[in-house]
Amino acid sequence: MYSTYGNYLFFYFFYYHDTIIDVQPIRSPTILNTAFQDVMLWNGQFGGTKTNVGTESEWTEGTPKATNLLGFEGIETQAIAGSDVHRLKINPEMILANETYKSLFDEAYPNIPTEERYTKLYGALAIAAYERTVVASEAPFQKWLQGDDLALDETEKQGAMLFFGKGKCYTCHSGPGLNGMEFHALGMNDLSGNDVHGTVDEGTKKGRGGFTKNPEDDYAFKTPTLYNLKDVNFLGHGGSFTSVKEIIKYKNAAVPENIEVPQNKLSNQFKPLGLTDTEVDQLTAFVANGLYDDNLERYVPEALPTGECFPNADAKSKEDMSCN
Repeated sequence: MYSTYGNYLFFYFFYYHDTIIDVQPIRSPTILNTAFQDVMLWNGQFGGTKTNVGTESEWTEGTPKATNLLGFEGIETQAIAGSDVHRLKINPEMILANETYKSLFDEAYPNIPTEERYTKLYGALAIAAYERTVVASEAPFQKWLQGDDLALDETEKQGAMLFFGKGKCYTCHSGPGLNGMEFHALGMNDLSGNDVHGTVDEGTKKGRGGFTKNPEDDYAFKTPTLYNLKDVNFLGHGGSFTSVKEIIKYKNAAVPENIEVPQNKLSNQFKPLGLTDTEVDQLTAFVANGLYDDNLERYVPEALPTGECFPNADAKSKEDMSCN
């Protein structure tokens, strides 16, 4: 019930009316498989536990990072902070005006006093609960691990052997989401040109180091999940790669593309792999196809209690999308 509640709630709240365009200077990582992470964003700045223990001095009051002081993991922290960053309007009047949402809040938070229950905090926690359910679990590789010998073809199986062998992909991409919880400097380009909305400041360019202020962390970025990349055309923290094969070739050659990243800051994992063209193709097949869950539509709500459209729950979108 808690997850379903968050599922519906995630698409309900409206923006405040103002003239500020809601754009960011860097792409945010996917919510897919974030249940297997304890910090969020490329620099890992959101999350008040585990990985971020020791970074408390950077949880600056008056900034979104202060949300870490609530002590939640990254998904919850980002959802709470994001409701302010993205100017989402969450208030008791809106929730209480819709009997369905009120009932869902009551069922999800029966032990929270009613004067606190219908607020931004618990709305954001519901969003995070939904995000935790969005997990790739029906990819061919996962079916193969469960005993379906035909789930992967021979090329993909060879790619899997490379992934856990010669390609050494597993050294960074580990755990159930194949995302790991470490930060690496791979000399990738930052956002540039038409991809930039605003200014990418020096702190953002330094990734983890821009958050922790530890020079040892400079230019290192969080390891992303490898699931469902086949139809993504912006890969790497700066979106400088347009396909899975392109980024595998980059990792295979291990020649940094960003001249601003000092050689001594590059990860010790960033070394030539010596993969042949055939092996690059095999590894690409495994990552692109073997790790692709083609049924993520199961996470899309069938209807919204507001009667508005999915995923943009507002009257203007309903008109523009000609739905409902």
